[in-house]
Amino acid sequence: MTDTHVDASREAAAAPDPGPARNPSLAKAALLILRGRTLVVLVLLVIFFGAISSEYLTQSNLILMTKHVAINAILAIGVTFVILTGGIDLSVGSIAGLASMVAGGLLFKGWNVPGGTVFFSAAVVILIGIAVGALVGAVNGLVVTRFKVAPFIATLGMLYVARGLAQLHSNGGTYPDLSGTPSRGNTGFHVIGVDSVLGIPVAVWIMILVAAVAVVVTTKTPFGRRIFAVGGNERAAILAGIRVNRVKIAVYVISGACAALAGLLLTSELGAAYPDTATTYELNAIAAAVLGGTALSGGRGTVIGTVMGAFVIGFLSDGLVLVGVSTFWQSVVKGAVIVFAVITEQAQQRLQSSLAKRSS
Repeated sequence: MTDTHVDASREAAAAPDPGPARNPSLAKAALLILRGRTLVVLVLLVIFFGAISSEYLTQSNLILMTKHVAINAILAIGVTFVILTGGIDLSVGSIAGLASMVAGGLLFKGWNVPGGTVFFSAAVVILIGIAVGALVGAVNGLVVTRFKVAPFIATLGMLYVARGLAQLHSNGGTYPDLSGTPSRGNTGFHVIGVDSVLGIPVAVWIMILVAAVAVVVTTKTPFGRRIFAVGGNERAAILAGIRVNRVKIAVYVISGACAALAGLLLTSELGAAYPDTATTYELNAIAAAVLGGTALSGGRGTVIGTVMGAFVIGFLSDGLVLVGVSTFWQSVVKGAVIVFAVITEQAQQRLQSSLAKRSS
């Protein structure tokens, strides 16, 4: 009985691995496709909508779609920093709305001080709006790190707080006509959301700049390496001497600043500020990050992937609108795409693990 048992064990050990890595060449090809899935999906979307709509691939429509993508991409880049540390930020849409109302109020009615009203230039208003977003992000970070509140709960609460503050700012009203007055020196706000440079909207140039800076920060700086370390293994990061709480606060500040910038771009494009600006935009931002390969567990992801995910979300949404699909079905399709992205991300990780085990 003992000899039989030993022989059976030896046969089991010698049997080939039935897992996905049984054919290494095929597995490697599948892994390559999974890694580039966002680009593949984007190309397929362009081909599909281009085939069924003659307006989809026109120059004017491509520029318009890219402009729409820019706002979501900037939001998603900020969210990516948070997700890379293993956190989540559900408040970015509301932060965008709050920054919109602060900027709109400063441009429309100025800032009341003893002895009169002060009006700021459009550039200063933009900086103030971004600072407001960064401040709210810092509060998120402090709640998560100092009070040990789960990121989901902390930012969910801030979603309501920031949106409520945006509504209180104007008592639920709208700040119309933000073009400014020359005598007050507050004109030019339209530049970031309406104007173009070399035929490309300024908003797109801003997206490119933000993405370039984010890529450098995440890949070429010690801070970027700390972000991945915290998301990959927080306990190991602490033992390595990384100030984890500072890193977490910093990424929430970055997320808040990016959200505020996105809100200002949207407000500039509309020419008016209203409290419900960017409502539910946080879902598109998180979806873009996930589609781009950022793992919700933290430690894995790229800014370029997030931008590609934003293009998929934007080009899909605009394509569905262009071919006349109802808004209800648009939500269904977006949700299906997000679930598909998570499934493929998990499949990629399983395949990578299988190949790694086989090679070792």
